[in-house]
Amino acid sequence: MSEEEKLLKEAKKWPWEDRLFHKNWKVRNDANIDLAGVCDSVTDPKDPRLRDFGPFFKKTLADANAPVQEKALDAVIAYLRAADADAGRYAKEVCDIVVAKCLTGRPKTVEKAQMVFLLWVELEAVEAFLDAMEKAIKNKVAKAVVPAIDVMFQALSEFGAKIVPPKRILKMLPELFDHQDEKVRASSKGLTLELCRWIGKDPVKSILFEKMRDTMKKELEAELANVTGGARPTRKIRSEQDKEPEPEAVTEAVGSGPSDESAPEAPPEIDEYELVDPVDILTPLEKSGFWEGVKAAKWLERKEAVAELTKLASTKKIAPGDFTEVCRTLKKIITDVNIAVAVEAIQAVGNLARGLRTHFSGNSRMLLPILLEKLKEKKPTLTEALTQTLQAMHKAGCLSLADIVEDVKVAVKNKVPLVRSLTLNWVTLCIETSSKSIVLKVHKDYVPICMECLNDGTPEVRDAAFSALAAIAKLVGMRPLERSLEKLDDVRKKKLSDMIGTTGSDPSGGSVSAPGQISNGNVSEASENPFIRKSAASMLSSKRPVHAAPANRKGGSTKPASSKKGEVAVSQRNMKAVEPEDIEPSEMSLDEIEMRLGSLVQGDTITKLKSSAWKDRLEAIGLLKGQVEGIEDLDPSVEILIRLLCALPGWTEKNVQVQQQTIEVISYIASNARKFPKKCVVLCLFGISERVADIKTRAQAMKCLTTFSEAVGPGLVFERLYKIMKDHKNPKVLSEGILWMISAVEDFGVSHIKLKDLIDFCKDTGLQSSAAATRNATIKLIGALHKYVGPEIKGFLVDVKPALLSVLDAEYEKNPYEGSAAAPKKTIKTSDSSPLSSGGLDSLPREDISGKITATLLKNFESPDWKTRLESIEAVNKILEEANKRIQPSGTGELFGALRGRLYDSNKKLVMEALSTIGSVASAMGSPVEKLSKGILSDVLKCLGDNKKQMRECTMTTLELWLAAVNLDKMVPYTSVALTEPKIGAEGRKDLFEWITKQLIRLDDFSDAVHLLKPTASAVADKSADVRKAAEACLGEIIRVCGPELVTKNLRDIQGPPLALIVERLKQYGSVPVPDFTDNMGASFKGSSRVGKPSSNGVADRVPKHGNKTVATRGAVTRSSRTEPLLSIHDIAVQSQPLLNVKDSSKEDRERLVVRRFKFEEPRLEQIQDLENGLMRYFREDLSRRLLSTDFKKHVEGIELLHRALPSIGKEVIELVDILMRWLVLRFCESNTTCILKVLDFLPEMIEMLRNEAYLLTESEAAIFLPCLIEKSGHNIEKVREKMRELMKQMVSIYSPAKYFPYVLEGLRLKNNRTRIECVDLVGFLLEHHGGEISGQLKSLQIVASLTAERDGEIRKAALNTLATGYKILGEDIWRFVGKLTDAQRSMIDEKFKSKAREMDKRKEGKPGEARASLRRSVRDNGSDVAEQSGEVSRYMSGGSGPVFARETYAHPEFHMDRSSFPRPHAGVSGPADWNEAVDIIAHGSPEQSVEGMKVVCHELTQAMSDPDGSALDDLVKDTDRLVACLATKVAKTFDFSLLGASSRSCKYVLNTLMQTFQSKKLAHAVKESTLNDLITELLLWLLDERVPQIDDGGQLLKALNVLMLKILENADRTSSFVVLFNLLRPLDPTRWPSPASAEAISVRNLKFSDLVVKCLIKLTKVLNLHIHEVDLDVILKSIHVYLQELGMEEIRRRAGADDKPLRMVKTVLHELVKLRGTSIKGHLSMVPIDMDPPPIILAYIDLNLQTLAAAKMLTPGGVAMQNHWADSAANNPAPATNSADAQLKQELAAIFKKIGDKQTCSIGLYELYRITQLYPKVDIFSQLQNASEAFRTYIRDGLAQMEKNAAAGRTPSSVPLATPPPSALTLSSPKMAPMSPVNINTFGDPRLQNVRADPTNFHLPPAYIEDERGGNAAYRGPSSDQLEYSQTLGEQRNDRFPATVSSGTLDVIRERMKSIQLAAASGNPDPMSRPLMPVNGNFMHNQLPLSPEQTVLENPAHVGAQPMDEKALSGLQARMERLKSGSFEHL
Repeated sequence: MSEEEKLLKEAKKWPWEDRLFHKNWKVRNDANIDLAGVCDSVTDPKDPRLRDFGPFFKKTLADANAPVQEKALDAVIAYLRAADADAGRYAKEVCDIVVAKCLTGRPKTVEKAQMVFLLWVELEAVEAFLDAMEKAIKNKVAKAVVPAIDVMFQALSEFGAKIVPPKRILKMLPELFDHQDEKVRASSKGLTLELCRWIGKDPVKSILFEKMRDTMKKELEAELANVTGGARPTRKIRSEQDKEPEPEAVTEAVGSGPSDESAPEAPPEIDEYELVDPVDILTPLEKSGFWEGVKAAKWLERKEAVAELTKLASTKKIAPGDFTEVCRTLKKIITDVNIAVAVEAIQAVGNLARGLRTHFSGNSRMLLPILLEKLKEKKPTLTEALTQTLQAMHKAGCLSLADIVEDVKVAVKNKVPLVRSLTLNWVTLCIETSSKSIVLKVHKDYVPICMECLNDGTPEVRDAAFSALAAIAKLVGMRPLERSLEKLDDVRKKKLSDMIGTTGSDPSGGSVSAPGQISNGNVSEASENPFIRKSAASMLSSKRPVHAAPANRKGGSTKPASSKKGEVAVSQRNMKAVEPEDIEPSEMSLDEIEMRLGSLVQGDTITKLKSSAWKDRLEAIGLLKGQVEGIEDLDPSVEILIRLLCALPGWTEKNVQVQQQTIEVISYIASNARKFPKKCVVLCLFGISERVADIKTRAQAMKCLTTFSEAVGPGLVFERLYKIMKDHKNPKVLSEGILWMISAVEDFGVSHIKLKDLIDFCKDTGLQSSAAATRNATIKLIGALHKYVGPEIKGFLVDVKPALLSVLDAEYEKNPYEGSAAAPKKTIKTSDSSPLSSGGLDSLPREDISGKITATLLKNFESPDWKTRLESIEAVNKILEEANKRIQPSGTGELFGALRGRLYDSNKKLVMEALSTIGSVASAMGSPVEKLSKGILSDVLKCLGDNKKQMRECTMTTLELWLAAVNLDKMVPYTSVALTEPKIGAEGRKDLFEWITKQLIRLDDFSDAVHLLKPTASAVADKSADVRKAAEACLGEIIRVCGPELVTKNLRDIQGPPLALIVERLKQYGSVPVPDFTDNMGASFKGSSRVGKPSSNGVADRVPKHGNKTVATRGAVTRSSRTEPLLSIHDIAVQSQPLLNVKDSSKEDRERLVVRRFKFEEPRLEQIQDLENGLMRYFREDLSRRLLSTDFKKHVEGIELLHRALPSIGKEVIELVDILMRWLVLRFCESNTTCILKVLDFLPEMIEMLRNEAYLLTESEAAIFLPCLIEKSGHNIEKVREKMRELMKQMVSIYSPAKYFPYVLEGLRLKNNRTRIECVDLVGFLLEHHGGEISGQLKSLQIVASLTAERDGEIRKAALNTLATGYKILGEDIWRFVGKLTDAQRSMIDEKFKSKAREMDKRKEGKPGEARASLRRSVRDNGSDVAEQSGEVSRYMSGGSGPVFARETYAHPEFHMDRSSFPRPHAGVSGPADWNEAVDIIAHGSPEQSVEGMKVVCHELTQAMSDPDGSALDDLVKDTDRLVACLATKVAKTFDFSLLGASSRSCKYVLNTLMQTFQSKKLAHAVKESTLNDLITELLLWLLDERVPQIDDGGQLLKALNVLMLKILENADRTSSFVVLFNLLRPLDPTRWPSPASAEAISVRNLKFSDLVVKCLIKLTKVLNLHIHEVDLDVILKSIHVYLQELGMEEIRRRAGADDKPLRMVKTVLHELVKLRGTSIKGHLSMVPIDMDPPPIILAYIDLNLQTLAAAKMLTPGGVAMQNHWADSAANNPAPATNSADAQLKQELAAIFKKIGDKQTCSIGLYELYRITQLYPKVDIFSQLQNASEAFRTYIRDGLAQMEKNAAAGRTPSSVPLATPPPSALTLSSPKMAPMSPVNINTFGDPRLQNVRADPTNFHLPPAYIEDERGGNAAYRGPSSDQLEYSQTLGEQRNDRFPATVSSGTLDVIRERMKSIQLAAASGNPDPMSRPLMPVNGNFMHNQLPLSPEQTVLENPAHVGAQPMDEKALSGLQARMERLKSGSFEHL
């Protein structure tokens, strides 16, 4: 034994590590072999040995010896096969070493390395594998890159995209496309093609194509054309293999395809969105100038800014971020007046939705309402953009069906029909694209919406509702909808069922075929994978095996078609799976054939077949034939025998006899074998086709081809022959082959042949041949096809030469169309060759054109350029031509919609082109057009109304084409409606009657024609003779085809002359009994050429309309016939019934159907039909007959009958007033004066009755009647106009003037001058008598003013009179409402106003505009309407911007009562009797009713406050809490009521009443904490509500809310206020927010709310030092404790880091309390559990504050902060204090004198000066006025005297704001002191403040709370962040120079401080460090002005010195006094 052998033997005993890493390569090699063997023997993946082996491979694979390395790979492979997913821990290092060392080795090594990678993928170590691949493709050696690409290709191909993520591979490909090595580029292309199979072509193109060169793009484009179908994984990962073990027997059949279980699995769907990386667009958007651009004034700049966003958002995937502000901006831009900007914004929203998907959900819900509202626009570009964006939002998952329910409910109630229809269309699409489970959850919400829309007055809305219901039914079935659908009538049920059938048919068909196609393609490809596709380059067409590709295509194209109608069974699936291999024969050598034959054929026979002597071959073929005939079971040997005959003697045999014998043997085998393989046909066809060309073997060859066709079907034989005959050089092959095809068509028919391929072959090859024999044979073949498919074949041959066409026509005549009668003569044996078509007309192929109907094409249909629209129509015609005018119905729904729009085109040429195209589409589509055309035929028939003959002829041609596609019975419903269409003129109806007659002549029996009987009978009495003649001819044909019996049964609804004519015609049929219709015939209409057609209830439904037009509604079969004449007298039984029957009346349902419009529109057909039904149902029979008669005399009788009974049927009339008003509207539309006058006599009585019944018209009832009344008010008869004028004025008693006014304004826009004059006069009437009610709509006076420019003098006169009336009431304020006028108009109006003023002076009516002053005096003296003008709020309600009117209260219609009829005793003129009743009304009444209660409450409050002894106020205290609770509840109700469109009157009253209540501290303190909590919460919520500014006077309401909030904080119990506000710092319950909820997130809204609460706390905290002894510190500290404990320390630390405002505010309040109370604060912790464990958090903060304040020397030795105790400091140093006080007082007096010198603030200045004199009586203020004039001093003296009188009388004006400027010290230390009011309000008309926008949350933080000053003038720096926070809190920055003494206070505090100063001065102990503080007014009044520049000048007290007064201020006062010329005092 050699040394080496010993070493190897010894090494086997060593440890693995020693062996694997030994220096001898043979030892290492042997170790790797043994390691592989051990791994192969391991059966348990958890074997511990496997864990030991894992670390070895990192080194073994790096072996420098190639054989050892290869054995190491074997060991790794064995290891990976034995291990499980736990081995993944070694994946990264093993893959890295394989990439580094093994991919550049020998081919076998590379192959094994690839196996290692695939095994790692199988073990789910995909990430490590892909990481290694990223390194591999960067290798500089191309030899290593190609295997890496190949292994990625194999992994993707075998495991699929679900295991191997395509995203990582897509990132690697771009750098491979530009690789310098050709093989790398080829492999990368192959890998790209494989990706296309898994994720689709489009995602790959969009991701990769932009990153590759043009050359590569072209190459890939060419390759992509060969990629078809999807892909399916063929290999499973290890975990899945363990779950589903497969039997070993199955592995033998892997090549035949996957198992049955895997066949139906759909390929995994890869979303392109998941393949791309997100892109951040917010950063570049900021840099692009977007925010500046969207605010630009020029629309182009706005559009460019939004376009930049659209471009950025067009990326596939957007990185999530905060897009809230962007969406808010887009929401505003969507409503931009410029359409282009709006469209761009909408497209940007769509791109954001696509890019963000679910991250855009919140913003989508915010934008959805505005998008749906925007659907009202009719611009096609805008509509298309909206539609696409809405669809994108749903498809991207931003919105679900559940999310949009509420928005859809609002949208379907929109007044614009387009919004309703397009919304429902979008909902339909959402339903269709949602899953069944989702629709099952939400269908209960959507079905009622759709059901309600089925009753809409617009056809498009109804159709859309039907579509939505059909979509729901398709998904969830009919059972869940049965209960809802019970309400539908039979017609609608039928229509819905038809739609459900239509929508369900196509998709189901498609769903059967699609899996078949997918399965086929996938199985064939899957079977290819193990044998062919080992490299990525094999995917390229140049690398692919030649025989495999056509097999794939053929298999994929033929089999799915046959499987549509065949049964799907396991055997068929298996057969399809192996079909590609069966059809395409493989190569087989002669030796292999002989070997496989064995003893089947004698050896001697084969030897002779090889002989060169023809006789031997002839003898041998004879012997072979005998032997074959002797074989019993021929099937197993068929293929090998055919292969033998093809080889020996073969197709090169020259001897004719041998050839004949050979063909006969083949024919015998084909005819006798039970299953003849198709590959045998393929083997023989080429040779047989050549034998057909030889006359000697033609008979045998043709017979053999026929036998093949019987065996496998003619389809395969034809397909193979096309290519063989086309490419063969012998023309005989082609001509004779076509002759055989003729015989095959006659034998087998066309059901098994692809006609499209055959016709194309004939057209492209046969007819184009230069050989006459071939052309003639082809013509005969086409003739044979004509016999089976009919004349439709001509459409496929239109491009053939004319000479050939004439020959073909002759051939057609020889072979006439037989259809189903042409039965095939022979059958097919094979079971898998199902018929491709049923033969006949439908056997011709139809092309799917849905792909050609692109969005661009449909968009061009709506282009504003008529040429573009024409090109679109021509493009459709071209598509039809390309499809040979044979198209499939799929995808044509939108095309019909586009063509429908062009039927109403203004260009008549386009209309005719559209008509022609519609006919062509119908002809090309066939019978499905009836269901898919969406009723377009009705629009086609309307074109008959055109006056041009060409248009009508074109319409008739379209009807002919439509008739050829569908049967006449499908067209009858449309034609019957068209015959009664009023817009179709006489010529059109004549043409239509003639066309119908022509069609009926061709028929013998057609019962559906009975539906034409009524419209035809009506036309018999038409005023046009041509129409009457055509109708009579048609009537005769109808009677003939329907039969007299059927006609007789349908005569009951026909009356008059038409009935007589029909009866006359029926008499010709003597055998049929004709009933007696003499009564009906006698009810003809006298004196009129019109014939009224009876309705379904037996009364005429032809209702006269405006302009003497008539309209007819569709009749239905009557329930009972009445043969008595219409004018007969009823019997007593009928008379005994009640006149009106309201038992089953459903007024609410009727009102829902009313479309509320201000403009009058004549009633539509369906509305008239509903009216007739209502009259027949609820009105007594005799009354309804009279009202529905066409005789005006009967109408008069009916009105008189109602008039007489009116007093006794009041309640019934109220219930049916809407029906009665509809009927009255019809009467107004007539021209019969007698009837109109009778109606005008009846209406005032009815209105008076309604007023007595306290009934107010509803919105729907007003919308029915008022538009008509306004429009008809300009009647041409004076008497009628007078009555209508009085009637319009009387309407105010039953309908609110505020709601009446818009209808009147609409009348001003009409064209009738008389109507406009009446409306202008009515405006004047409303101004004069109901000005208060319409005060919010006075801007509409500009419409009246514009009429002064009219030419008509009467209109100008009326307009001037109305404006003069307004001038009388409004005074000069009216100029603000008349708008822009020309100089001439202004001059004319001004003259009228002067004349009016003179007239008023003569009549002693006062001056214009004095009504307001008298009203105010009345309020002050009588108090009857105090609430409207009382308190501070009322001034902001009027705001000085408009007149004040006496308002008449009126109830909202929903309560059906007005103020005067409220069922309670009245106080005075109206309203409740006492306080308790008033509070009850406030609590339980409607918003408008509660106004009366609030008036009484305000009156009582005013009286109680003016009571000197206060006893009256004490009586009200006990009810205050109840009152405030009621008012708090009423706030939400009144604001909601106003948001619905009502007046804001009730909102103003409720705020005024609350203001009155809280002006008294006694009353305010009586409000409980819970009530205060509800009130404050409600007020703050409405302050934040974005909808409040939209209310009438919304800006003033916001100001009022601000003022009220401040008044509550000032006067309410401060302890309760603190507790409530602390509680509100917590997140608010979402249910508390006003509904509908804002689109903002809850967190955002809570943040805003808490900010507002913080600002309120700031207001309380700023004056806490003044009220420290009023508050219950124990309760406040308990609230702070609870708040901090609920947060916890962790949350407090987190919030402190995040700078949380609520927490910071709580700390600020606590800091202020500690500062004010010092260490004694701990004595107020009685309600805090201080002994709890751990200790309460509040204790730590109190201790920290005490330490901090002590360190800052802000605590006195006693421990209490004595900020206000000036006595202590003054006692030490009195002199400086005195000087400082004097300077401070002088400074304050100087500021007060400045106010007195200003015209607008002089009253305030006097009041403050009076307060100073009361506080400091020893101060001589006149000593400061030494330089002032005597007049000024007199003015001051008189003013102070008047103030003293007012104070003595108790009339100190609480509403006068006390705007004392801040003292100099405070100004110095805190230059940014904010005003006390939350809003800056221009109370005194300062022009500088006119344009300041009111902000509902404009509270101002104190300086300590402004965030950007946090490090400002703090007096100290604490050691911690908490101390820093406290140093920044309330007023701390003022401590820079005066840390211990500076504080704020009111004027009341000044008195105390001044006393302290005086005491300090007397004691002689001044403190040089003390600084007196100038008082700041602590009164929370809302009209405090901002500091003027003059008031903030005094930065340094030294500048003030001891000057007596500012010279500038004094000179201003003196100038003021010079102007006044007297010292009289202006009253407050």
